[in-house]
Amino acid sequence: MKFFHLSDLHIGLKLLNRDLQEDQVFILKKITALAEYEQPDAMVIAGDIYDKSVPSAEAVGVFDAFLQELTSVLPNAEIFLISGNHDSAGRIDCYRSILARQHVHMIGQPPRTPQEYMEKVTLYDSYGAVNFYLLPFVKPTMVKEITGTHEDGTNLSYDEAIHALIDREEINRGQRNVIVSHQFYLPKGKAADEIERADSEIRTVGNIDEVCADVLEQFDYAALGHIHKPMKAGSETIRYCGTPLACSVSEAGQKKGILVVELGEKGTAPQIRELPLVPMREVRVEKGELAELLKHPSEDYVSIVLTDREDLDVIDMQERLRQAFPNLLEIRRENLRQADYSKPLTAAQIPEPFELCKSFLGDLDEASLALLQDVVNAAKEVTHA
Repeated sequence: MKFFHLSDLHIGLKLLNRDLQEDQVFILKKITALAEYEQPDAMVIAGDIYDKSVPSAEAVGVFDAFLQELTSVLPNAEIFLISGNHDSAGRIDCYRSILARQHVHMIGQPPRTPQEYMEKVTLYDSYGAVNFYLLPFVKPTMVKEITGTHEDGTNLSYDEAIHALIDREEINRGQRNVIVSHQFYLPKGKAADEIERADSEIRTVGNIDEVCADVLEQFDYAALGHIHKPMKAGSETIRYCGTPLACSVSEAGQKKGILVVELGEKGTAPQIRELPLVPMREVRVEKGELAELLKHPSEDYVSIVLTDREDLDVIDMQERLRQAFPNLLEIRRENLRQADYSKPLTAAQIPEPFELCKSFLGDLDEASLALLQDVVNAAKEVTHA
């Protein structure tokens, strides 16, 4: 049994206000081409299909085209999708039973009543059954009718709720079992601050959403979503595949790809390999002096860190960098000098408010610049009144 493990498509994402639709369409077509070549028996997408719970019409159109192409090149495969914390569970659940008859299993809601259980889809190969358990993103409040609460009426923790949900399933250990889940799983004995996280991941205060991955050890493979960097959550068979595209500057330089999982006979280790995904444009951080950076123009998404010690003309600097890097994300200055607060600034050293605000806010269109000028002027009027 061979299947692809993907997650965190985040369709509709904007990277520091850069629209990534063209890049996402490009990488989704790459995924489709690899699926056509490899012909997996199943495709697993472990949550965060969209970047917003209410996706734009354009984002829905991108996903619709992707699904059409997938079902075209994989007419005999099963496609499994679950909702993540960025998705609307209700929207993902829409047409669930109808789509299942077309071999597309879109599961938005976890079980919420004692009569409901995790969605299970069983496929067969020459070694027998493979059971796919589909568990969308869960908050303890969603499932408290099943899991109950503490004696004082407070909800269970994320860890307790997920353990309770999985433990109530009647899992046949004599068959091969795969779980698809979108949560913040920690390897047993690890603390949340030991796990590298991306800036684009939604985090809870105090990491209250952490779940010990020991509950996943009973499965032959755990296809996980939520963490944007490819990583293992304990063993070789408990995996985050990461995002197919970088979703933040903190993911610059990460190698992205698809995990291909092949299950053999029960009791044998799954064969896991990675298919690299090369984006249309990389996300990079470039650090150096302005003159040196301008010698290496690029159309990648670039975050610039300037190390020049002398003052630069803000307007000229921004214009030259945008010409060299048309997909410039941001410009930052490395703090190379200690400020001497014992000496007051002279009037000549204080920048004009409009220029100061403009350099701080970064890339603004004409309408935004006009609005900023009005705000600065209004502030000056109040100050001098």
